[in-house]
Amino acid sequence: MAEDMKWLDFAIKLQSIAQAGLYYGKDPFDRERYEEIRAIAAEMIALQSDLPLQTVKDLFCNETGYQTPKLDTRAAIFKDDEILLVQERCGKWSLPGGWVDVDVSVKENTIKEVKEEAGLDVTADLVIAVQDREKHNEPRYAYKVCKIFVLCTVVGGEFTPNLETTASRYFSIDQLPPLATEKNNEEQIRMCFDAHRAEHWVTILD
Repeated sequence: MAEDMKWLDFAIKLQSIAQAGLYYGKDPFDRERYEEIRAIAAEMIALQSDLPLQTVKDLFCNETGYQTPKLDTRAAIFKDDEILLVQERCGKWSLPGGWVDVDVSVKENTIKEVKEEAGLDVTADLVIAVQDREKHNEPRYAYKVCKIFVLCTVVGGEFTPNLETTASRYFSIDQLPPLATEKNNEEQIRMCFDAHRAEHWVTILD
């Protein structure tokens, strides 16, 4: 890891210690100290990333209990050896997907996100990979993310523009559009093609 990113490791560790302390600590004076540590960690992130402090607190300091990774699902859907991508409002393209809601499973979330972003009804058939986001995507986030890529099959539906996406289209591997690389990059798209073409795919686990 680059030396210039050490500050992020320190901030993440401070936040993790503070969050656990706030959850398990009983002494009010200790809890006050943990609140202060959490505030310092948030300020470190805000100063180094140029994000507003309140934005950092909303993303970085809004959970309770032992700190665990967030889950993000991405659906790989194919037709005639082309993969389905949806266009974000920023103009870039991604696999349909998003954060796993607290009241659904990974499978349910995959199906839900495809319906919301691509208008399609799908079955979730196979886990292609479970990846540690910071090993594959940039920029690095101040919180841990596990990305779950799922091979899906279309059973109905059609695309309609919505709050999140403006278009939906199938692409060949050699004609990919500009990707939203913080969500999925060419390496990850190629991995999905490999899984689609494989007779017996073995799930990749970081």
